[in-house]
Amino acid sequence: MTPDLYDIAIVGAGPAGLAAATLAAAQRARVVLLDEQPGPGGQIYRAITEGGASRVDVLGPDYAAGADIVRAFVASGARYEPNASVWQVSTEQAPHHTVRYTREGRSLALHAKRLILATGAMERPFPVPGWTLPGVLTAGAAQILLKSAGTTPAVPVVLAGCGPLLYLLGWQYLRAGVPIAAIVDTTSAEDYRRAFAHLGGALGSLPALAKGLRYLRALKRAGMPFHRGARALAVEGDTAARALTFELDGRRQRIDASLVLLHQGVVPHSHFAWSLRAPHRWDDAQLCWRPVTDAWGELDVRGVFVAGDAAGIGGAQAAAEQGRLAALGALASVGAIDAARRDALAGPPRAALAKRLRVRPFLDALYRPNDEHRVPADDTVTVCRCEEVSAGELREVVRLGAPGPNQAKAFTRCGMGPCQGRLCGLTVTELIARERGLEPSRIGHYRIRPPLKPLTIGELAGTQGDAADAAAAQART
Repeated sequence: MTPDLYDIAIVGAGPAGLAAATLAAAQRARVVLLDEQPGPGGQIYRAITEGGASRVDVLGPDYAAGADIVRAFVASGARYEPNASVWQVSTEQAPHHTVRYTREGRSLALHAKRLILATGAMERPFPVPGWTLPGVLTAGAAQILLKSAGTTPAVPVVLAGCGPLLYLLGWQYLRAGVPIAAIVDTTSAEDYRRAFAHLGGALGSLPALAKGLRYLRALKRAGMPFHRGARALAVEGDTAARALTFELDGRRQRIDASLVLLHQGVVPHSHFAWSLRAPHRWDDAQLCWRPVTDAWGELDVRGVFVAGDAAGIGGAQAAAEQGRLAALGALASVGAIDAARRDALAGPPRAALAKRLRVRPFLDALYRPNDEHRVPADDTVTVCRCEEVSAGELREVVRLGAPGPNQAKAFTRCGMGPCQGRLCGLTVTELIARERGLEPSRIGHYRIRPPLKPLTIGELAGTQGDAADAAAAQART
């Protein structure tokens, strides 16, 4: 069976992927959008087509705005593949690219002349004592439950960390009637001083600033305890979370809690770009790796583009504009439009993107996670949750001569579990860098190999599409 050939294949149905697919289809390109979720929207607009009016009201106007971008995509005529877990993207059949994915227990394949990776963001690891205990979740995971099923906590919850999502979730919980025991904010006076230098640029994005202030005012008006400038967070408990402890103004504080939600920002989900051996650079402002791209989002891997938060954190609205730009770059590179039309169509999204990103330096400076919450000093803190590797074990193998993440993996199996290093990758890079006295850019990242998602032997054995199929598809063009 010969896999299908498309002009453009897009991985990820968040704002970037939806916008890219809609624009490309409008230019009469043959487009397919692969989505791991059962419905379009990505993480930010998850279940936007399924939730009732009451859930949408709780989640707020930013979430409700996702309905428009989803409707435009549905009307575009682009092919949509939901419940598709992509486990490999390959350029071995150049000039075409192969995408392999599982769906309903089968492994399938398709080919595309161009590929857009719109895989979005993931929450930054928060490796503090007790973060692996039952009863400790990320704020993003809790929000997924709220969006997809309307599920809310039945016990008072503590929200801890920093970043816009922490306040957004608190505001949404407030509207949903969830009891919030406290918000423990790690943002300090020093963070505010550092961010003040970027305030001028941020004023160009007044709606974004006003929205954040609105969330904070609502939380404070509700009278919930708000602890700002917290340090040295830790979760107490033997078999489950029992309390959150932290340091504030030189004194140790304790809040009883059986449910603690941690968050300290999001980072690009860049495993696909790493698997293609594309160059990445360390972004010291966002404390993460970013793939190196041109103005259209193209990697140095010809014909592969990255759009949205997968290329660097900018938010949902910026991601949509980046998706449109990547689509225009891909369309021009396959000859669907000429360079003059590409540049003319790129004017509005490029201007809108610049406007959306004005607030980013301010937010990156204000919500920069504390060093101690990124690079654990306590030897008992688990860094790799899949393989249960502690910070102390990693430091030991560095002292034995492991210079980077891949050598540490060989010593400890750190990064070899089901998540393939997604949860521990940044922590491992920074921990090794700190131990060796080098910048993270000198340390590197795991060497990522397929399968990028868990795959059964049965699914692999039943893979449809091989090298002969790819050659036949190429011959037809």
